[in-house]
Amino acid sequence: MSAVLDPRPAPPSSRPCPEPPKRRARLLALPEARWALAALVLFLIALPLDLLEAPAWLWAPLYAAVYVTGGWEPGWEGLKALKHKTLDVDLLMVVAALGAAAIGQVLDGALLIVIFATSGALEAVATARTADSVRGLLDLAPSTATRLRPDGGEESVPADTLAVGDVILVRPGERVGADGQVLDGTSDLDQATITGEPLPVTKQVGDEVLAGTVNGTGALRVRVERDPADSVIARIVKMVEEASGTKAPVQLFIEKVEQRYSIGMVVATLAVFALPLALGDGLRPALLRAMTFMIVASPCAVVLSTMPPLLSAIANAGRHGVLVKSAVVMERLGQIDVVALDKTGTLTEGAPRVTDIRPHPASGLDEDGLLALVAAAEYPSEHPLARAVVQAARDRGLTLAACTGFTSVPGSGVTADVGGRTVRIGSPARLEAAADRDIDVAVRALEDEGRTAVVVLRDDIPVGVLGIADRLRPDAEATVASLTELAGRAPVLLTGDNERAARHLAAAVGIADVRAGLFPQDKAAAVKQWEAEGRRVLVVGDGVNDAPALAAAHTGIAMGRAGSDLALETADVVVVRDELAAIPAVVALSRTARRVVVQNLVIAGIFITVLVTWDLIATLPLPLGVAGHEGSTVIVGLNGLRLLRASAWTNPAGGPVGSAGGSRPAGEAESPGRIVR
Repeated sequence: MSAVLDPRPAPPSSRPCPEPPKRRARLLALPEARWALAALVLFLIALPLDLLEAPAWLWAPLYAAVYVTGGWEPGWEGLKALKHKTLDVDLLMVVAALGAAAIGQVLDGALLIVIFATSGALEAVATARTADSVRGLLDLAPSTATRLRPDGGEESVPADTLAVGDVILVRPGERVGADGQVLDGTSDLDQATITGEPLPVTKQVGDEVLAGTVNGTGALRVRVERDPADSVIARIVKMVEEASGTKAPVQLFIEKVEQRYSIGMVVATLAVFALPLALGDGLRPALLRAMTFMIVASPCAVVLSTMPPLLSAIANAGRHGVLVKSAVVMERLGQIDVVALDKTGTLTEGAPRVTDIRPHPASGLDEDGLLALVAAAEYPSEHPLARAVVQAARDRGLTLAACTGFTSVPGSGVTADVGGRTVRIGSPARLEAAADRDIDVAVRALEDEGRTAVVVLRDDIPVGVLGIADRLRPDAEATVASLTELAGRAPVLLTGDNERAARHLAAAVGIADVRAGLFPQDKAAAVKQWEAEGRRVLVVGDGVNDAPALAAAHTGIAMGRAGSDLALETADVVVVRDELAAIPAVVALSRTARRVVVQNLVIAGIFITVLVTWDLIATLPLPLGVAGHEGSTVIVGLNGLRLLRASAWTNPAGGPVGSAGGSRPAGEAESPGRIVR
């Protein structure tokens, strides 16, 4: 080990992780929460003075302060909206409160302001909590890193200034400053905050490490492989921030209707005020009835019915390692009725291994020779299957020849020049090598055993076959059963692998419909056909060849730790921890959120209908109208926020999510240089 890797080790305890701020402090950091709390405190001080008939100069200023603290912000926002010819419900509520005060109902107006401010704070809390749990990952990334200079010296630099190619030193107990690859050293890294793995993972030369993970007792030299802005943590935060800024279709529809409804409500309020006057009623009773009508007819509860449940569901999913990119996606997840699953890296762990090496009798190669030839050709690739071949060659201590002219086609295979000869590697069907009897026998034998057969050609002459197998995820069977129950039909397997191997795996997890030997465009075509039939398809995948299908689907889910950048960008949902069981869990959460939205709309509709009818037919007391209207707003807000609770995240597949997470090492990224899927 070089001298630079013999640092002044600091025990992990000397660098304690910063504790997250307490929840109460986080909530009070929200302006809406602070103003609502101030209005509530002032109201609670003024109320007993008013009820005990204290002098007005004692309680009147306090009520005035309630109007200011609780109503200035929505009033100001409403005035700005009015400037753009948009009528805001918030402004109507402030006007109603001022109208109540104008006719002597100061207490009732103050109560309206307090409850109205509280409901606004609830929505702000839901929005903030959506990103809070996952955005906190940014705090895990250190602000500085130790960069190694070419002359061997060290310098402390801001972590966000690191560039691809820089080499950093990670001492024991420190957090890794950037996503990168280990150049020297061995250590155990705690990746639980990002991948959810309960035990530290051993990292050595060639392994990938992630920014924000905690180094154990060893020291590591790491080459930066990603710009800090593109790290796993940064991408997570970006996705969450984009999700919190979107609106579901039902919310957009409500906002569209809200404008027309608000204008109609103002017209109706004027009519409720004018008609009694025309019939000889007094000014004060007519104005009181009109103010009560404006309050109880306002759609505040309806407006608050949709986003808090959806945002709370997004936040809950984020805490369990599932990033839902928008409220639109959270709503659509619960609508799916067909599930299409990829095979490698999705149903399987994506950590394949070479199980069989079968040279062609006429090739002149033994097992080591064939393996060395394939490993040399696949060396430039980072695909898991290629890595399995290279790792098998390393385990045997084989020397690899130089490789040039490396090219690949996703879904087909690779071509490279090794030792002056052209080597092609791919599936038997794609290379049309089954015409050779010996190769055909070997391929069929491997595929009958559920192996993936990889044919090797040298100068277009078959020289052998490799058998590669992948382990099925422990929770795959339970997940398929849960998805079958949720969608009403068993999932479909879409894979580029051969049919016998695909059916062997499908039978093990309970899938009957298998579409094998598919190119990327074939997967997308199958999804489009289902969509054309009126189906709402959920596609789960992780590779470059899954991206077209993910884009074509009603909803796409990418397995985050193993997924390619293209798949992660294309998918609507990312399972960061690679837990297959999280997929039915997030679908079930989406359906719960949709039910809560419906519940909220029903609650809001019932309250508005009953209170408006009461006010028009009989005489609804203003305090009761305020309590009923704003009470319904608070009820729907709290009903939505209950999806933040841990109990709202259920695992239909059985067992706690996280207990059976994928065992693939972080960084097994999909590469265009794939063999076959």
